[in-house]
Amino acid sequence: MGKKRYKRKYKKRREDIVIDIQNVSMNFKVAEENVGSLKEFIIQTLKRKNKHRELKALDDISFQIKHGEVVGIIGTNGSGKSTLLKIISGALRPTEGTVIVDRNKVQLLTLGTGFDYELTAKENVYLNGAIIGYSKEYLDEKYEKIVEFAELEGFMGEKVKNFSSGMVSRLGFAIATMRDTPEILILDEVLSVGDMHFREKSLNRVKEMIHSGATVLIVSHSMDVIIKHCTKAVWIEKGKLMMMGDPKDVCESYKNIK
Repeated sequence: MGKKRYKRKYKKRREDIVIDIQNVSMNFKVAEENVGSLKEFIIQTLKRKNKHRELKALDDISFQIKHGEVVGIIGTNGSGKSTLLKIISGALRPTEGTVIVDRNKVQLLTLGTGFDYELTAKENVYLNGAIIGYSKEYLDEKYEKIVEFAELEGFMGEKVKNFSSGMVSRLGFAIATMRDTPEILILDEVLSVGDMHFREKSLNRVKEMIHSGATVLIVSHSMDVIIKHCTKAVWIEKGKLMMMGDPKDVCESYKNIK
């Protein structure tokens, strides 16, 4: 009888875990010399003179995330944060280790992924939306709301190459956050868009998504955002897991090392 109760409790604890990251490492091959042209690259390849070095973006990372947790991921630029998010979402496969997650429940929000700068803003709504996974019917229904939120009325016929970086960011954010909040939401630096007014508006939208009951992973350089909105923080530096725990404690340690 006791054994059965133990099994039920163990099963329940496992069901609470929605992302299980075990011993994940990620290596990339980086060319040691810059090749100036495709012709030069082909010649160097034929001569077998292309030399590469191995870059370890992640080094034996392990941690678990439970249902409903809001986890902030911090670290300096190039520390491996975005690589980890892409592995969790399924966009990358790790060199070593495993990630157990139901990827049908995951939405990764990154701004401007899949934009074609030669197309108009309207055309990019449909292109970018399709890449994210929206249907044409859904985009038809939400198109006016996307334009309104991005504050781009009157500009949708313009090619995106003529937009300022702020306008591109606003459009990307409006498209990426238009859908209903998924069960597992991953936000990769989506809070640094536009001017102060738009950042406030975008933060309010993200707050709604964060507090909807979803499990959320958020990468942000704003320690204030991490401390105010996260239940746990993970600090990754040079591909290594440095610290995990209370957001205030982790952010304080990160600031002291920085």
